[in-house]
Amino acid sequence: MLKIFINPGHDIDLDPGACANGLREVDIALAIGQEVKNIMEGIGYPCQLIQSDNLNGETPSKPNVCGTANASGADVFVSIHCNSAANVSAKGTETLVYSTGGKAELLAKCIQSQIVNSLGTVDRGVKERPDLCVLRETIMPAVLVEMAFISSEEDAYKLQLRQRAFAAAITRGITDYEKLI
Repeated sequence: MLKIFINPGHDIDLDPGACANGLREVDIALAIGQEVKNIMEGIGYPCQLIQSDNLNGETPSKPNVCGTANASGADVFVSIHCNSAANVSAKGTETLVYSTGGKAELLAKCIQSQIVNSLGTVDRGVKERPDLCVLRETIMPAVLVEMAFISSEEDAYKLQLRQRAFAAAITRGITDYEKLI
């Protein structure tokens, strides 16, 4: 079985991420990340979860996420986020990878497909983002899931009220990926 490293995005004290429609990204990401961990562990997958930005260096209260993930022996790294845009009509799901063509892209496609098909979100696709530290500095296949737009009223509703469905979709995406590798 795969060992899963889950990274709910942002930091409760230093950076709450996107905030809109009465919601904070940091809270949504943590709730869904914890649910992913609960589901995965419930079906026998070992998981580790750390919510914190990848800070320079490591302090006892704010671990270096990439360093911790790399040392954990995890087979995959899944960072969970909410998207945001000034245009409140922007909505949908996109999954980010360092580069296409490898196992990370396969993992991203599996998770993307499960979320879009399960929650009816707009499919914004899998996109390359080599500038993101959690994708660039991890040594295992890594994805950053932008589940939906917190700035969109329709997506924010789903992020708030369908958290278990998002977690179940991410979990199914991971298990779909395992079957393909």
